[in-house]
This record gives sequence, C-alpha cells and structure tokens, in this order.
Amino acid sequence: MSKQSNNKKYITSRYMLVLALIFLTLIAPIVVYAVKNTVLHAEDWNAKADSILTNEMPLEPERGKLLADNGTVLAANLKFYVARLDCGMESLKEDTIAKYLPALCDSLAVLDDSKSAAEWKITLDSAYHHITKNGKHLRSFRLCRRMLSHKERQRLLTFPLFNKKKKYSGLYFEDMDKRCKPYGAMASRSIGNVSEDEQSSSVHGRSGLEMALDSLLYGKPGVSTKIQLTFDMVTAEKVPAIKGYDITTTINVALQDIVENELYSMCHESEARWGTAVLMEVATGEIKAISNLEWNEQAGDYVEGRNNAVLGYEPGSVMKPISMMMALEDGLVSDIHAPIPTGSTWTFAGRAVTDPHGGTALTPCQIIAMSSNIGMSKIITGNAGIAGAKDPKRYSSNPGKFRDRLEEMGFFEPFNSGIGGEQQPFVPRLGNTNADRVALTRMAFGYSTLIPPLCTLAMYNAIANDGKYVRPHLVKKLSREGEPDSIVPVSYIRQHVCSAENARKLRVMLHDVVWSDRGTARKWLQDDNVKIAGKTGTAYTNSGGQYTNQRRFAFCGFFPYENPKYSCIVLMLGANRGAAASSGMVLKNVALKMYARGLLGPAPNYKLSTNAEGKVVTPKPTKLRLIESKNVVSSVIKQHFGVDSVNIMKVRRVKTTGGVPDVRGLSVRDAIARLEKLGLSVRFNGMGRVTSQSIAPGAHYASGQCINLNLTM
Repeated sequence: MSKQSNNKKYITSRYMLVLALIFLTLIAPIVVYAVKNTVLHAEDWNAKADSILTNEMPLEPERGKLLADNGTVLAANLKFYVARLDCGMESLKEDTIAKYLPALCDSLAVLDDSKSAAEWKITLDSAYHHITKNGKHLRSFRLCRRMLSHKERQRLLTFPLFNKKKKYSGLYFEDMDKRCKPYGAMASRSIGNVSEDEQSSSVHGRSGLEMALDSLLYGKPGVSTKIQLTFDMVTAEKVPAIKGYDITTTINVALQDIVENELYSMCHESEARWGTAVLMEVATGEIKAISNLEWNEQAGDYVEGRNNAVLGYEPGSVMKPISMMMALEDGLVSDIHAPIPTGSTWTFAGRAVTDPHGGTALTPCQIIAMSSNIGMSKIITGNAGIAGAKDPKRYSSNPGKFRDRLEEMGFFEPFNSGIGGEQQPFVPRLGNTNADRVALTRMAFGYSTLIPPLCTLAMYNAIANDGKYVRPHLVKKLSREGEPDSIVPVSYIRQHVCSAENARKLRVMLHDVVWSDRGTARKWLQDDNVKIAGKTGTAYTNSGGQYTNQRRFAFCGFFPYENPKYSCIVLMLGANRGAAASSGMVLKNVALKMYARGLLGPAPNYKLSTNAEGKVVTPKPTKLRLIESKNVVSSVIKQHFGVDSVNIMKVRRVKTTGGVPDVRGLSVRDAIARLEKLGLSVRFNGMGRVTSQSIAPGAHYASGQCINLNLTM
C-alpha cells in the first residue's frame, strides 16, 4: 500500500473522530434535552404552557372624565408618548445618519427648544456612536426627555429620516395614559389627584373628587388571556373592561375663575397665610366655585393648598346667626327690634364676658349687626330679660341641650358633597356645671367649637332659602359614552331648618351688618349695584391649648339681598386687616364681577343713564387715560373708544442695571412679581397702574425691606 493511501486513511479517521467529538459535546446534549423535555417531562411542560395560556390577567379600564357644569373637561386621561431611536437597526448606517442629521436637528430644535440645532446634533451623534460601538445590551436612545402629545407624535413622524417607512427609520414609541387638567391649577385641590397602587399598577384617586368618586370614575376591570398563534403568543381580551363614569360636576368655569382671582388678589394684598372661598347656588346647593390658596415659600407665591373649606376651625362671630336661629325657633326671641340690656362687660357663672362692640342696650338685630358677645350670651343663657320668652333658661339650666338642638337641625349630618376629606362639625357635649355654662356662652359666639366653613355656609344658605336646608354638593350627573346614566337631584338635610318667617328676620339682621349705621361691615361692603347681606367673624388661632395673636377672618353671606341667588363664605388666616376688609371684600368683588358680566341677571348697560324725569341721558365722555406708549395713535383711540381726547399718563422710565427695578407703568401683579422675586415686601394703594414707588429705581435695598407703590387708573 502506498504512503499516500495510508495518509488518506489516517486523515479520514481523524476527521471522523473530530465529528464524533463535536456530536458528543454539542449535538448529543441537544438530543438529550429534547428527549427529556418532549418525552420524560412532557407533562410538566404541557402544564406550564397551559398555565400561561389559561392564566387570566386584569385588564385596566379607562378612567372616566371629570367635567364642569357645562360639559367642559376638568380632568381626563390623555395618551402621551416616549420617543425612542433604535440605533442598532441595520438600516441606520453611519452614512444614513450623516445624510439626514442636519435637517433632523433643525426640526427637533423647533419641536423641543430646550436645545439648539447644534446641541441636538452633538447629542444625537454622540449617542449613535456610543451605542453602535459600546452598546452590547443597550440599542435605543430616548429622543426627547419630556413626553409627547399625540399631535407632537404625528409631527415627529414627518421629520427627515423619520418620514421613511417605520421599519427602516428606527423610531418607535412607548405610550402611557396621564391624568391631565386642562385648566391647570384651577380648582385643582377640589378636583384632586390620582396615582398607582403600591401593590398593583391600578390607578386610583388620592385626593379631592378623584378620591371621593373613585369607585365611579375607575370603572370595572376586564380579564385578558394569552393566545398561541403560529409564530407568536399574543394577549387577547376575554372579558372587556367597563369604562368609568364621566362625572359632570357643579363647578362653573367662569365663576371659578372669578373666585380664584379675587381670593388670590386679596391674599397678596393682605399678606394672608392662606385663604379659602366657596360659592354656592342658593336654590340647589350646587357648589359653583371652590378655591383653597396658601403661601408656598419655595414657589414664592400662593398655590392650591389643602381643602380648608371642609376642615374644622373655630368660626368666631359667624356662629352668632346660627345661635340666633335657635333662639328664634325656640321662642327665646320674637321681636328682633326690642332692646336688651347689654353693657361692655357681664359676669356669668363666675366668668366675665367682654364686648368690644357693646352698648348700654341693643336689640337682637343690633346684636348681630354689631357682633355683640354679651348680647348673644344673654339670649342663649336666658338672661336677656325678654318679655314673653318661652323657657328662657332652656340652655343655662341644661347646657347640653345646645348641642342637642344643633343635632335636631341636622347640623352634624354628613353632606357627602363629593369633596375629599370632609369633616363633621365638633361641638362638645356639655354637662351641668358652671364650667359648662361658661363654655355655653363661648359656643354661642363661635369659640370652643370646630366647624368646617362649608357647614357654616350651608346654614347661611338655608337663611337665604327661606329655611330650606339644602345639601351642598359637587356632583351633577353621571354618564358613559356621552349618554346620561343618572342625575343627582337636589336634596335636603332638613326640609326646613327654621320657619320662613324666622329666616326673613335673620336676613334682616344680616342685612344690617352691612347696611346699618353701626354694622361691622358698613365701611367696606356697601354697593348699590349688588346688595350683600352677611356676617363678619374673627377668631384667634389656638396652638397647644393656648390662644395666639394670629387671627382667622371670615365673612359668610349671600347676594343679591332682595332675591338671594348665591351664598358664599371666605376664610383667611393672618390677613393684615379685619374680616370685612379682607374676607368680606373678596365676596363683594366676586358679586360685583358677576353683576358686571350679567351673571346675576341682565348685564348692566353702562352707556345709558336717566335723569330725574326718567329720560335717557348720554353721559359726557371723560378723557381716556393711557400708559405712555410709542404706538399710541390718538385718532385710532378716539375712533374705537368714542372719546374726544386722549390724556396720556407720562411715565418716565429709568434704566437700571442693579438695585430696585423701575416698575412704574406696570400692572400691580407684574410689579409685585418683579419686586418680590428680589425679596422685597410690597404694599400698594389705589387701583390701576403703578405711578410711583417709595424706593427710587436703582437704589440699594435689603432683603425683606418694604416698598410702597401708588396706583392710578
């Protein structure tokens, strides 16, 4: 045999040996595992496959929308997108990126101006090269840091490179639902917030209406399972999820805007720590607007805060009309114009009751108008000496009956208004000791109790509503897919909390608070366009059982007085002025704006006036006063505003490179924002634009220093 044949046999045998080794090391384990899985453990694998295919998973329902009273959206789920670029795609070659990158960066700079086109080029170029060279486990790059709306997503798909076929562009999106409030901070606390559960991905309400109505808004989860297709396994719907109800609230966007703006302005003007305001429709109890603002040091402004409207506070003198209602109903008072001896101090059960608003003798009407502590205490304890009073010692002989009477009136029944965190009033149960009798006098004029402002408002609303104690509520109707499901009717806590006659007497008393010569609100709230009736209230805050110097100021009332349509309560903490000048002015300004916009009836016609004979007289136009402007054209102003001449308010602007800025000519809001940003404390007088400032423009200043601004229309 030749040497060549021997070598061939040797090579062949070695080749076969190598193949055998490859088979033993690579193919044999595969065969073994295949036999093991398909024969020996076939039942286990089949059971696992069945468990995946039969496993049921919850299917999240679409959350319902929250709507204003006219159907406009207050809160709804919107879909947002995260845009990602898959840099590992075969089609995204370096020359392709280089070709489209300049034009793409120009377009991205328009879509997201947080970066210039040059910065976008650097970002995308470095990300692409980093991923293609080093990204073994990371292929994608997040294009925009913020989430994109549907409109922005569609726009992005038209950009260079991305307008190619999707499978070649490398662009893809991750979507998620986000709860959005189109009106931003407006009524934000009352609307509330949502978040995911810690144990699941289900989204539920955490505050406000979102929490109170979560069971209706959330809907009913569905069920999904896995289905095996030829080349894939997909999720399929087994039981469809039922969408949550769309809930129409009683909030009126126009009124909400008025209330929030007036409360915001007064909080700034009076330097209050927080303020809350609720506007309600008298006949129905519908809450048309609710605002809760509190000072936020970090933001340097007032922001939506906790819902103080439903939290308990000592009400102060706004409690007196409620105590007077009990006295009228129980026959302790009948003639509201009969004088009662009062004085400036009175001792009862060993404790003195003082009265800063007292007089020698006051009628029940004057007791409310002047906010007399002694007068109210004497009536409730039966020491007023009123002739013909039924059971005058009713409450002093058994102080616990005061709370019992409130309970009979439905004062402690929950409103179920739809506002999250609603608290019930706290009025202590009194015994029959002298200490309890002293506590009774304090409770009669608004101390030793914790009453949410909404509860106080509901009682005043009953006074305006001829004694009908209507339930305050924020929900109007429920619907799905635009079809009404149920309508929430007007309901009453008590059909009558007092008689119509006693309600009329109480309205007269509240009218005199504003319109009598000695009323506590006479200097601030009188206006012939809208007659307001209501009551001021002041209470010192309590910290650790001790009263502090800080005060809460309240005003609760209704308007127009002749035919009440709306009731309102405003509560402010730490304002630098009294109850009428702070909380009362918020209510007054709300009422006047509603009047001016025709929301209390026909809109006023300011162009027409009549003389003593009733004939229409055209008033003589006054000069129009304007801030100095380079663009003012007198002829255009005369034509559009119908005035004979234009009086331009000259404001000499001073250029400042440091120190106090020149804010003359600015609106008060713009001036405050600019000055407070520098740490200055701002006070202002008048209305209109800033015409002068106490610290000269450019002058040095210290943080916290006060600057006074004078405003002129």
